[in-house]
This record gives sequence, C-alpha cells and structure tokens, in this order.
Amino acid sequence: MKISETAKLFLQKDNFLLLTHKNPDGDTLGSAAALCSALRRAGKTAYLFPNEQMTEKYREFAEPYHAPTGYKAAFTVAVDIATEGLLPQDFEGKVDFCIDHHPSNTHYAPKSLIAASKASCGEVVLQLIKALNGDLTQEEANLLYVAVSTDCGCFVYANTKADTFRAAAELLDCGAENSRLNVKLFRKVSAARMKIEGLVYSGMEFYRDGQISVATITQQMLREAEATEDDLDDISGLAGRAEKAVLNITVREKENGESRVSLRSAPGVDSCEIASVFGGGGHAMAAGCTIQAAPEKAKRMLLDVIDELWK
Repeated sequence: MKISETAKLFLQKDNFLLLTHKNPDGDTLGSAAALCSALRRAGKTAYLFPNEQMTEKYREFAEPYHAPTGYKAAFTVAVDIATEGLLPQDFEGKVDFCIDHHPSNTHYAPKSLIAASKASCGEVVLQLIKALNGDLTQEEANLLYVAVSTDCGCFVYANTKADTFRAAAELLDCGAENSRLNVKLFRKVSAARMKIEGLVYSGMEFYRDGQISVATITQQMLREAEATEDDLDDISGLAGRAEKAVLNITVREKENGESRVSLRSAPGVDSCEIASVFGGGGHAMAAGCTIQAAPEKAKRMLLDVIDELWK
C-alpha cells in the first residue's frame, strides 16, 4: 500500500497494538513509539507490545508506550519486522499490517507498507505520521531520530543516502535533540562494553587476505567482561573496522548454544543472500540469521556458504 492509503486505513481503525522485532534495535523501537504517539494524537487508542528483550539503552523511549496488562487489541501492526520468525517473544495472535523497509520482507501480513529504498523504517514512519496528522511533535521527532540514526550507524553506514540526511534534517527542524541523542546512543559506553570490545578485537580472525573479518563473542567472554545484553548494542559494527574487510561477520553464542550471526558487506557482496541460506534475511549490505550450532561450527558453515556464493 502507499503512504496515503495506509493513513486512510489507519484512520478507520482503532485499538492498535504495535509490534517490535526480536532483540529490538533503535529503528524498530523508535519507529513504533513515534507511530504510537501519532496515532494517539489522531484520537486512537494505541500501545506497544512490551518487548522483554529491549535493552536499557532504549527503555526511556519505548516503555512509556507499553500496553497495560489485559489490553485487547483490534488491529495489530508489525513495525520493521521482515519475517514472522522475528515477531517478538511471547506474542500470540495475528498480524493485520506490516510497515517495513527490508527488501527481504516475506509479505506475511495481509496488508503492508514496504519501502525497500529507505535506509530505515523511521523514514517510512515519518512520512506516514505527516499523512496522519500533518506534522510531528518534538517527542515524535526525537523517537524517529533514534530510529533513523541507529539504523545508519549515526550516518556512517553504506545504507545512508541523500534521503536519509533529508529525513534527519526535517527531524531536527521539528525539534529533535540530535546532540543529546548522539551522546547517549553513540558516544557513551559502559566499562563492561570496553572490556568486551577488547576481547573481541584480540580474537578477530581474517580470511581471503583480510577481505573477510570475523568477530566471535562467546558466553565465556561475556562472563569475563561481566557484560550483559545491555552492553552489546551494535556490537556487530566492530568487525567492520578492519582496514581491508569487505565482508564483516559477527558470531554471538547464545545461552542455548545456538549462534546469532550478523553480516555486513560492501557493494558487490550480498549479505542477505548469505543469511537467507540459514533462514535469515535483511538488506544486501546488512543481514542476519541464527544457526543451530556453536560458534566455531557456525563460522565454518558460514565460510563454506560464502565460498559457494562469493567466488
């Protein structure tokens, strides 16, 4: 559906429940919270599904919009969720609508607003809010700045486009506190984060004369650094700092023994194609998947697939 069609549909609905994806990042949380605020301004009842995997960094942005216990939704909207497998833990029910920007979206919802050309879901929601209400509040501008900036790595990732900067400028015009948010989201880290980064760097592995960089994060490393999930936000960006790396891989061991994999690549190497072999998805230059194996085995499986797909 188009922006105008989606706005018209939403104005006909009520009692919204907005979903964010598993292991939620700033884009899914900021976009959903901003849309929730806008729907309330449009006279609708709207809440976010409480995502138990949310880290402390984003709590102040999303928690004020959480649904109370016993809330009965009539219209459920998935925000920045490419596949049903990424729906939040403990969510049961059907999805009525999906707002997304991932080219790998599986069209699992009966109706969707998908803008695959956008660098972030926040850019899509920005246009939708304007169609709903005509303007943005400062609160919504802040939430969308969180969404846009985090999905672009504070505008340094390769997915950043001219439209991304135009969206950010519009959000600043609406009062987004970019200085405060940049410090919170990108400059300050915990002591545990510093320790885990040191362990990651010391254990980095390189293949194809440095074109492939692999970072591994084990449960033992987390214990040694006394790090929790709150200390791992955007940890997958570390592998990309290697000078000659074209394809960057981060393999994180989960408590149940499986491995969560993040892939980021330069143009010419399709991260999404690699992730899709293991049931994952994302963008050509940023994708992810889960492999039912310990990190060392998962790494070997990935490298075998890469050898097949990237000659």
